[in-house]
Amino acid sequence: MTVKSEDVKYLVFDVESVPDGKLIRMVKYQGEEIDEAGAINRFQKEIMEATGGVSEFIPVTFQYPVSVCVAKVGGDFSLLDVSCLDDSRFDPGEMTRLFWQGVEEQYSNASFVTFNGRGFDIPLLELMAYRYGYTAKRHFKDKFAGRFRFGTKHIDLQDWLSNFGAIRMNGGLNLLAKVIGKPGKTRTTGNEVYGLFLQGKLRDINDYCIHDVLDTYFVFLRTRVMIGELSVSREQDIVKAAKNFLESGQNRVPAFRGYLENWGDWDPWP
Repeated sequence: MTVKSEDVKYLVFDVESVPDGKLIRMVKYQGEEIDEAGAINRFQKEIMEATGGVSEFIPVTFQYPVSVCVAKVGGDFSLLDVSCLDDSRFDPGEMTRLFWQGVEEQYSNASFVTFNGRGFDIPLLELMAYRYGYTAKRHFKDKFAGRFRFGTKHIDLQDWLSNFGAIRMNGGLNLLAKVIGKPGKTRTTGNEVYGLFLQGKLRDINDYCIHDVLDTYFVFLRTRVMIGELSVSREQDIVKAAKNFLESGQNRVPAFRGYLENWGDWDPWP
């Protein structure tokens, strides 16, 4: 699908990543007889012990991307396109290159929309730009670009809805999506991504990433109602149009089908 760059006002995106066993082994266990898988497993156990059994999640600095999916959204908040970078090959370096090239050249006037993008997705892609030697001049130098917390070039919905960290957003994107009738987490959750990667199920990871992007988009629409940029009736019209977009694109993007199978309408309670 061809979308004119000037029509894109928002880039709603999500990144899925896996632990970098080579880097973990080099940094944490240099000189020890341990392979990459063993290094990851050992680091996860150390994190689990340090957090009292709460988490084994490896920090962003020790990860690399395996899926980057982007929804292009118009100034009227309509869903124009959804795509995944370097789909079919899923090469981390190429995904990183395409992301920063798009941000810097094609969609330089568009704003980021993420869920916890400041805490994970953007730092990860910045570190990948560092690793591969890619330039993102506008992003790093422009004070109005996506690195500045209270600007408008990056709307981090987790930041915004938590009053910039005043509360912990327990339930996360999954909760927020389900409140407005959208699928949220279904068969796959974030902590299963590495297992899927080990099984070579990159397509499943990609589909999961698309679903997260769609959830983020619909949550974004509701926040625009909250600040008065949309009426709730207009929001519902846009939601219906987006559903039509997904239905018509199921053959092109099979992940849409799984999302629609778990679709719900907004029905607030109590």
